[in-house]
Amino acid sequence: MDLQLKDKTALITGSTTGIGYAIAKSLAAEGAKVIVNGRTKERVNTAIEKIKSETGNQNVIGAVADFTDIKQVNAVVEQHPHINILVNNLGVAEPKEFKNITDEEWINIYEINVLSGVRLSRAYFDNMLKDNWGRIIFISSESAVQIPAEMIQYGVSKTAQISLSRGLAELTVGTGVTVNTVLPGPTSTEAISKFLKATAEQQGISDAEMEAQFFSSMRGTSLLKRFTTPEEIANMVTFIASPLSSATNGAAIRADGGVIKSAF
Repeated sequence: MDLQLKDKTALITGSTTGIGYAIAKSLAAEGAKVIVNGRTKERVNTAIEKIKSETGNQNVIGAVADFTDIKQVNAVVEQHPHINILVNNLGVAEPKEFKNITDEEWINIYEINVLSGVRLSRAYFDNMLKDNWGRIIFISSESAVQIPAEMIQYGVSKTAQISLSRGLAELTVGTGVTVNTVLPGPTSTEAISKFLKATAEQQGISDAEMEAQFFSSMRGTSLLKRFTTPEEIANMVTFIASPLSSATNGAAIRADGGVIKSAF
């Protein structure tokens, strides 16, 4: 299937590894011009060369920036003033007891997970409306719906992304611009692997036993009973980014492995 992305330019935040990298690679494989983002030049350049090698698409460039810094946001927008697809993937998560989460940590996770997307969406939204075509996609989480007790601050920030996305979608009425949120389930990223390995070591069990425990207790509602891959999430995002998804707007789209115990 031709997803009609060859004349589109996409910026994917936090795309040197994990889900963001998989999205950048998938969009590049479809022929889009891709802007890879990370906070260090070394990681960005490594990701660019890898994507070029794996997809054959040489139209992959970098944007080194920390999108929690408005000055760096403005610098990237000045350098890349016209994009068609914005994927707000940048995010962090840290398991921590609620009583130990400080005000500073609450503010920090909002800066990264929510306000980075606010700033970039604000920068590109009007031009998309003028062009009468554009895609803004937020990468949220199943944790936005089923708030995890072990990291409430993360779940709350992901819920905020869904609300932000829906609010922006309300401003696209009658246009070719869409704003949607994708909700991955537990995914085999570097961050989750480190978390599970550390927890397994603390409990004195194997990695395999830790994964089985994770899906029996922490995410017991999973229908897959395994971690999704970044590529599985990227497949969904790539379709939503394409012109073929024109009837999908203001939606929270699940790629959660059935963790959310609802059909709606």
